[in-house]
Amino acid sequence: MTREYNFKEIEAKWQETWEREKTFRAHDDCDKPKAYYLEFFPYPSGSGLHVGHLKNYVPMDALCRYKSMSGFNVLHPMGWDAFGQPAENEAIKKGRNPRQMVPEYAANYKRTLKLAGCSYDWDREINSSLPDYYKWTQWIFILLYKKGLAYRDTAPINWCPACKTGLANEEVKEGRCWRCDTVVEKRPMPQWFFKITAYADRLLNDLEKLHWTEGMKEMQRDWIGRSEGAQVEFKIQNSELKIQVFTTRPDTLFGATFMVLAPEHPLVEDLTLPGNKAEVEAYIKKTQCETEIERLNTERTKTGAFTGSYAVNPVNGEKIPVWIADYVMMGYGTGAIMAVPAHDQRDFEFARKFGIPVRMVFRSEGGPAGPEEMTQAIPDGGTMVNSGQFDGLPNSKETISKFVKWLEENKKGAGRVNYRLRDWLISRQRYWGAPIPMIHCPKCGVVPVPENQLPVLLPEVENYHPSGTGESPLANIPEFVNIKCPQCHGPAKRETDTMGGFACSSWYFMRFTDPNNDKMFADREKLDKWLPVDIYAGGAEHARSHLLYSRFWTKVLFDEGYLNFTEPFLTLHNQGSLLAYTPGRKPRANENAENEGGEARLVDWIVLKPEEREGFPKDQMVWRWARMSKSKGNVVTPDEIAQKYGADSLRVYEMFMAPFEDDIQWTEEGINGSFRFVNRVWRWITTYQPVYQADWAAKIEQEDHLAVRSVRRKLHQTIKKVTDDMERFQFNTSVAALMELTNEVQDAFPVKEDMPATDHPCLVSEILETMTLLMAPFTPHMSEELWQMLGHKGTTYKAQWPKSDPQVAANEEITLVVQVNGKLRDRITVPADISDEELKKTALNSEQVKKYLVGVNVKKVVVVPKKLVNIVG
Repeated sequence: MTREYNFKEIEAKWQETWEREKTFRAHDDCDKPKAYYLEFFPYPSGSGLHVGHLKNYVPMDALCRYKSMSGFNVLHPMGWDAFGQPAENEAIKKGRNPRQMVPEYAANYKRTLKLAGCSYDWDREINSSLPDYYKWTQWIFILLYKKGLAYRDTAPINWCPACKTGLANEEVKEGRCWRCDTVVEKRPMPQWFFKITAYADRLLNDLEKLHWTEGMKEMQRDWIGRSEGAQVEFKIQNSELKIQVFTTRPDTLFGATFMVLAPEHPLVEDLTLPGNKAEVEAYIKKTQCETEIERLNTERTKTGAFTGSYAVNPVNGEKIPVWIADYVMMGYGTGAIMAVPAHDQRDFEFARKFGIPVRMVFRSEGGPAGPEEMTQAIPDGGTMVNSGQFDGLPNSKETISKFVKWLEENKKGAGRVNYRLRDWLISRQRYWGAPIPMIHCPKCGVVPVPENQLPVLLPEVENYHPSGTGESPLANIPEFVNIKCPQCHGPAKRETDTMGGFACSSWYFMRFTDPNNDKMFADREKLDKWLPVDIYAGGAEHARSHLLYSRFWTKVLFDEGYLNFTEPFLTLHNQGSLLAYTPGRKPRANENAENEGGEARLVDWIVLKPEEREGFPKDQMVWRWARMSKSKGNVVTPDEIAQKYGADSLRVYEMFMAPFEDDIQWTEEGINGSFRFVNRVWRWITTYQPVYQADWAAKIEQEDHLAVRSVRRKLHQTIKKVTDDMERFQFNTSVAALMELTNEVQDAFPVKEDMPATDHPCLVSEILETMTLLMAPFTPHMSEELWQMLGHKGTTYKAQWPKSDPQVAANEEITLVVQVNGKLRDRITVPADISDEELKKTALNSEQVKKYLVGVNVKKVVVVPKKLVNIVG
C-alpha cells in the first residue's frame, strides 16, 4: 500500500543519520581508486545561499554520490574563504567585527548545504581566517620571497577609493572595483608583488594539459598575452634619457613618425619642457578620472599633449615628437609606443588630428599610392617601401624576423617576448587578511619572520575600518608594529599590509588533504594520494584571478619539491546561473544602466530594489530575467523551497531544467513538475515494495517476463544512459532518462490502491532496487528511505551502482527487404522500433541499393511496416 511521502520527516531523519554516522568521510588509508571533486572556495556572506548557488553544489554532490556507488574513495570537502574584501566590506556595512560575523555566516552556509543533502566530509572543514590555516599562507609567502618571487616595490597601483585599498589587475573589471563597482584610480605606493610573470610561459603552455573548455583556456591565454617582437631604444634628442619600446611590428620602424607615452609613464615629468608643463599636467589630471575601458575604447576621439621633447628614430636618425595620450597604457609593454600612423588605426587618427606626418612602409597593388590617398590605416600586406635595404620584401613574418636580426646585429634593438600579464599585487591596506610575514629593519633591510614564529597573528582591534591614507589599520597598533629584528635584534617594524584574499584561496585544495597538520601545510603522502583535483566546478569569472594564481602557486611548490604535479585542476566545469524575473525601469537621462555585482550589464534597464518598488507605477515597470542576488531583491532561498517541496525536489529541478553550464529561468511551475516526478517515483516504489524479493537476481532468468520484456530492456538501457551521462557531466539528460523509465514502468505496472498482484515478482524486484539506486544521486533522502524500506542495511552512498546487461539492453532487430521499383536489391537488419524516417534513410544509404539508384530520380519511398521498403523512381 502506498505510503505518504512525508519529505520533511524523511529529509531531517537522513541528514541527522549522515552526520551522526559520518557517512561521507574520505579515508586516507583506503585502497579504492580516488575521486577528488571540489567546488570553488566560497566566501560566506550575510545574505546566505540562495537556490542559484545550488546550481553548482547540487550537481557536484550528485556526481560524488554516483562515484562513491561506483567504487571510488571520494574526497568532497568544504571550507570558507573567510579573509578579504568581501567579508570586511560586509562587516563594515553591518557595523560588526568580522571575527564574530564570519563564523556565523559560515555556520549558516553549512546549515543550508546540509539542508540540500550535500555529501561533504565536514571533518575536513577549513576556514582561511583561522591561525592554523593562515600560518601556512604566510609560510608560502616566505618561500616565495626566498625564491625571489615576492618583492616590494613602489608602483602606480589600482586604488579603490571606496574600499580604500589597492587592487590586483585581475580585480579591476572594466575600470571598476570587482567588489563595489567604484571607478578605480591610479596611485603610486610601496606594495608587495608576487612574480607570476616568471611563470608566464609555463602557465600558457600547460593549458594544453587541461580538460577545460576552450573558452576558459582562451581567457587565460588572452590575460597572459604572450607576444613576440623586438625591444627598441629611442634616444631623446639633446639628452641622456632613453625610451624603451616593445613592438610586435619592428618591420614598421621606418614608418614611426612620433612617439606616445602613457600619461603615467615615469619619464613624462623629465621629458616635459617648461613651456609644455601646464598642458601636460592638465592632461594627466584629466586622464586620472577616466576608466580603463574608456581609455581603450577605439571609437573615442583621440586626445593628447605634446611634451616638447623629440626622440631619435634609431633606424633612420629622424627626430620625432614625443606625446602623451590616454590610449597608451602602462599595463602593457613598456608604457610607450612608437607610433606608425600609416599602419595602426589609433595612430592614424591621432596623426590626422594633430597634423603629424604619415609615412607608408608597405604598399599593396591597387591600394593607396601614398598617405594623401589614405582614409584609414593599412595594417598589413603588400611589399615593403620607404624602408631602406628592406624595400621590395614581402610584408610577412619572415621579413619581421629579418628586421629583428638586423636590429640585433646593429645594436639598435633585440628580439623579445612580452606578456600582458603583470606581477600579482598582493598587498592590501586592510585589516581583515593574513598579515604579511615580513619585518623592516633600518640595518638589515627587509627580513622574513622566522618560521618558528609563524603565524604572525592578526591582532584584535576595535577600529578595523580602512584608514584611507594608504596605510593598514594595523599601522596604528604600536604593540603589533614595533618588534626586534630577528637578525640584528635591533628595533624594527612589522609590515602592516595584509594579503589579498586570493592568496588564501590559491592553496586551500591542498590543505583539504590534511587539514589538521601543524607541522606542514600538508603531508606529502596525502598530497600524493589525493591531488590533483579530478573535477573542479565554479564560476567562469575567476579565470583571470583565482584559477591563474592557484596554477602559479602549484608550479612553485612543485619546483621546490613539495608536490608531484604541476596543474591543480585537471577538469574544470563552469555552472550557469539561475535567473529570476525581476522588475526594473528604463534609465533616466544621463543615467548609466548597470547591474550590481560586476555581472554583465543589461542594456537600457536598471533594477528596482525592493524598497523602490512600492509606489512605483506598475505601467512603467520593465521586467527582465536577471541573475539572482540579494541586492536585486529577487532571490529564492533553499529554506522556503525545502519547506514547501522538499530538498530532493529542489535538487531534481536544479539538475533537470538545463545543462550544468547553461542558465535557468526560475519558475514555480518548474519546481512543481520536479515535485510531481519525485512523488510518482515514491508512490510506485512504496506501492510495489511488498512484492520485493531480495534474491531476485538468482531467479530472474527463470521467470517468464516475455510479455513485459520491453520494460526490462528500458531499465537496462536507462542504467547505461544515466551512467554514461553522469560520466559526461550531463545531469539534465540523466534525470530525463529516469522520467522516461518511470513512465514506462508505470504503464506496465500501474499503481493500485490494493495490494498489487504481479506475475513478474523478480522483474518488479529488479526495478524496485535499480530505480532506488539510480535515483540516489538526485534524490538522496528519498532513496535512503526507500532502500531501508526494501530491507537493506547501510546507505545508498556505499551501495553498488547498478550495471547494465548489454544483451538485455539491446533492441530487438528485424530483417527487411529493400526493393527498387519492385525488384529485390538488398536486405537490411534494423531495430524493431525504428521509425519510418530512419528506416527510409537506412535503405537509401545501403551500398547495394545505391548501385541501382545511379541516374534515378527517386519519387517516393514506400514503407510496409516490418516487411519491406520500396524505392520508386
